[in-house]
Amino acid sequence: MIGPLNSYTPKILGRRDFGKKLIGGFALASAFSGGLNRSIYEKLAAWDKKNLDQEAPDGAYWDFVTSQYMFEPGLSMMNNGTAGAMPRVVYNTLMEYFQIQAANPFKCYSTFDAYREEARLRAAQFIGALPEEVTLLRNTTEGLTIVAYGLDMKPGDEVLMSNLEHPSGIFPWKLREKRYGIKIKEVTINTPPRSKDEILSAINYGITPRTRVILISHAVYKTGLIAPLKEICQLAKDKHVLVCADGAHCVGMLNLNMHDLGVDFYANSGYKWLGAPTGTGIFYVKKELQKELWPNIVEAEWENPTVGALKYSYVGRIADPLPIALGEAIHFQMNIGKPRIERRIKTLAAYLKEEAGKIPNVQVLTPLDPELSCGLTVLGLEGMKNDQFVNYMLEKYNLVIARIFNEKNAIRVSTHIFISFKQIDTLLEGLRAVYGKK
Repeated sequence: MIGPLNSYTPKILGRRDFGKKLIGGFALASAFSGGLNRSIYEKLAAWDKKNLDQEAPDGAYWDFVTSQYMFEPGLSMMNNGTAGAMPRVVYNTLMEYFQIQAANPFKCYSTFDAYREEARLRAAQFIGALPEEVTLLRNTTEGLTIVAYGLDMKPGDEVLMSNLEHPSGIFPWKLREKRYGIKIKEVTINTPPRSKDEILSAINYGITPRTRVILISHAVYKTGLIAPLKEICQLAKDKHVLVCADGAHCVGMLNLNMHDLGVDFYANSGYKWLGAPTGTGIFYVKKELQKELWPNIVEAEWENPTVGALKYSYVGRIADPLPIALGEAIHFQMNIGKPRIERRIKTLAAYLKEEAGKIPNVQVLTPLDPELSCGLTVLGLEGMKNDQFVNYMLEKYNLVIARIFNEKNAIRVSTHIFISFKQIDTLLEGLRAVYGKK
């Protein structure tokens, strides 16, 4: 178990406080995996002790963290934006609980519910929310769809979104527009934007008296932009408009706090940057808005006001090891520290952007401002199709990046904590080889 249910507190623990809970049985699945996870966390704690006062420890620390991922030899996984890597502790937990389920299915309804609930409480703490404001879903798309179909709206009511949104955010509203007569209004955000004020001005200009909801990607999948979500939420609040954020990439990449952001709805996929298995997600609904947001699938308790955001995840029996493993992924990151993770990711991305910007015919489409960017870096290529370059890097260097389908013929690079400067140099080497610059 993660820990006693009555030990939960909505206060977000710092890395030091969290580490104190480590050896005393706080590590999920240590009682079930033959001590494998316990040993890993003890080693991580030893490394942390050496770097306790450093939010930017040296490469040896990150080499140890990287060693806790199970990559094939020589593989450089630089596409966290589609599906990320699970650390070994998460894999151990996932496999152990599936094994328990196979050996004793009775556990599925006698003990797994409690473990899953503790994972949910951990998720609430991790993102800076109250327990009753968070539930666990299967992915970002599910959360965004709940919002799109759960709010009462009249024909002619408007949903404002940018030109940079993901199809999983756009099309639930498109379907509702076609069936029920609401209106979608799009505002243009430049790639890259010149400033935070440019983004806020575009959104402010797009709001009308009919605007009910703003849909915004916190991290834009095809440009790497980090939207100024806190300021957008304040702007929307002043105009009595709700904000639904597509946070698919942000949990596990940014040091988040839902209450500080002021967002109304926030949907995330745990299998990108958080390191959880595919089929996991975190969904946040502000407490005072739960009376306004209808669930799409219901069970007997959905009208009970004490269930809070849980009513949005009533879908019948699920694969319980998945959310339990998500709890383990959160535990792993908390033992590293959210500020430390964000700093590392931004440092790697800044180096990539600086060096890639020096290569002719390579256009950096992600803002250079660290406030407006993080671990997704998008590069436009001239003179070579992006899919050709993606295949070239895979075949020559065993390095995985993503291609982006837009007018810029772009590639997308993820710089998570398990990526090294040497791997970034390998990507740069490939770019320079293609464009003839040494």
